[in-house]
Amino acid sequence: MSGHNTPPRMLISGGGIGGLAAALGLARKGVASLVLEKAPVLGEIGAGIQLGPNAFHSFDALGVGDAARAVAVYIDRLRLMDALTAEEITHIMLDEPFRRRFGNPYGVIHRGDLYGVLLRACQASPLIELRTSSEVLGYDQDESGVSARLAAGPERGLALIGADGLRSSVRQQLVGDGTPRVSGHTTYRSVIPTAQMPEDLRWNAATLWAGPKCHIVHYPLSGWKVFNLVVTCHNDAPEPVAGKPVTADEVMQSFTHVHPRAQKIIRHGADWKLWVLCDRDPIERWTEGRVALLGDAAHPQLQYFAQGACMAMEDAVALAHCVDSHPGDLETALKAYQHLRVLRTARIQLQSRAIGEHIYHPAGAHAALRNTIMRSYTGEDWYDAVEWLYGGNGLSGGAGAVGGKMHPPAQPERRAG
Repeated sequence: MSGHNTPPRMLISGGGIGGLAAALGLARKGVASLVLEKAPVLGEIGAGIQLGPNAFHSFDALGVGDAARAVAVYIDRLRLMDALTAEEITHIMLDEPFRRRFGNPYGVIHRGDLYGVLLRACQASPLIELRTSSEVLGYDQDESGVSARLAAGPERGLALIGADGLRSSVRQQLVGDGTPRVSGHTTYRSVIPTAQMPEDLRWNAATLWAGPKCHIVHYPLSGWKVFNLVVTCHNDAPEPVAGKPVTADEVMQSFTHVHPRAQKIIRHGADWKLWVLCDRDPIERWTEGRVALLGDAAHPQLQYFAQGACMAMEDAVALAHCVDSHPGDLETALKAYQHLRVLRTARIQLQSRAIGEHIYHPAGAHAALRNTIMRSYTGEDWYDAVEWLYGGNGLSGGAGAVGGKMHPPAQPERRAG
């Protein structure tokens, strides 16, 4: 329970990437916070995350731009392959013209490395307290603040930010929309030493092999010490599963129809683990008085835009901006934050589902049409197609230019379903 001499501060439920980013964003505006994490130790599981230019915009706003850039790997291109023929469909160059267009690079990073950057910055801030073994079970609020309900007793703060993930307790009280939606897609993940990756596939690219009801992704991490492997199939899995160990033979069962070169990626994987992917439908209301949602608690999405962590960090930047813009009026600040973020994140939630069906997993004439359309795109066409996503900093509001061209192949990132 808070002591009598504790200064007023914001409460943040969840010490993942979104929660730490929120604390850093608020600290940059002079606002203190207490991060309440249910786990006994602060940390992140998982492997690769892709970072579009919008992620680097957020790093800079959060004061960790140099540290994040130092641990990222900068790939040359996004590459889309046909998993049946082993031919390239298209690619997007990520070199100097891309960086000029969007003001920042495109990178990939190990989730643990990114988390370490955010954690060290939080630990160095006198305005941030981090507390483990402190699960927020619910909340009560009045005109002056919020009391977060913890097993050890209530914790009082100016407001409560629910950054507690896909199965958020804060969301359940605020929205009450039950369990997440099971997508029917299963993802298998492995990280292997670079020496184990077939030499003819050690590309400096985020590569996606698209096939009927399946796709395979690989890219280097951690200074090229390891390769991240992510393979996904649409197998109508009915129930959520998270991190179940499986054998390479079990993984291969859903990929027997793809080209032997693509299968080789699976055969070289090790210590495979399985997740059944989940998301939720977009919602318009993330706030209730002095309580608001952030990251996966607000807008959980499938991985197919590679934007889960990026959107959480954008949320954090927008939250801090709105709190700073409405001093002394947190309810108005949280409504302004919601207004800035709802449409943009809803677009990503819905288009992430559509990408899986229309770009990653089609077969037959549908796949042939995809290939023909994508092969017709120039580099500038691709840049125009992603301007709405990579060109902003999350503070402009709205969903970006609606409609327009078919979007390019973003790659899945690690997020437990």
